[in-house]
Amino acid sequence: MKMTSVKVVAGLLFMAISAGVQAMSAEEKGLAIAVEMDQRDTGFHDMTADMVMTLRNRKGDESVRYIRIRTLEVEGDGDKSISIFDRPRDIKGTAMLTFSHGLKADDQWLYLPGLKRVKRISSKNKSGSFMGSEFAYEDLSSQEIEKYTYKWLRDEPCGELQCYVIERVPAYKYSGYTRMVSWIDQTEYRAIKVEYFDRKNSKLKTLKLSGYNQYLDKYWRPDEMYMENHQTGKSTRLEWKNYRFKTGLTDKDFNKNALKRIR
Repeated sequence: MKMTSVKVVAGLLFMAISAGVQAMSAEEKGLAIAVEMDQRDTGFHDMTADMVMTLRNRKGDESVRYIRIRTLEVEGDGDKSISIFDRPRDIKGTAMLTFSHGLKADDQWLYLPGLKRVKRISSKNKSGSFMGSEFAYEDLSSQEIEKYTYKWLRDEPCGELQCYVIERVPAYKYSGYTRMVSWIDQTEYRAIKVEYFDRKNSKLKTLKLSGYNQYLDKYWRPDEMYMENHQTGKSTRLEWKNYRFKTGLTDKDFNKNALKRIR
């Protein structure tokens, strides 16, 4: 089914959810919730932000990295994004470019300033760690609807909010996960928590998102994302600030040549 058809069907299903219709499969309800999340975050065009990444090992030792993020919304395909490392000095200038897609493999490149070359990241390495963090390469690409199949599991409280709990199963090749379980608040459709299960279906990681603020009266973004790896005892905290939308970024700001010119 084409993506436009999926969104139309899911939109009708979401209307059924809102009307309290019960004769809906768990898969239909899960898809409708996912599409509603996607539609509420559509139309921002482009975004920039600053991020502080704190890596913590099992012993409690920490290292901190400072990163700039640029994102371009692409109609009919996944978003484009660049992550630029400013500090510490030994990784300054390192940058990752991502072209997200649906079922087609994402395109990702890493610029290594010490070697002055751009390295393409293999689609078979999407489950690999991004710059030593607990975030995998596949976690950092935009989460296109077509990439997963969905299933609503239940409704339950999540802190002071009421959440939908839905399961996503990757439909693309080479994922490091068998499934993810997400808690989505029922009012604003923001992700509150995500649990990741490895290829043996054991719980691998938990991501918690907090400190949401709304921008342009529509787009919600968290101030903090905390990923804990239950199997290694390591964690990564991402602290976000200086979100800016519709800054004028274009396609020419997102290509392999742009990686080498980034300052």
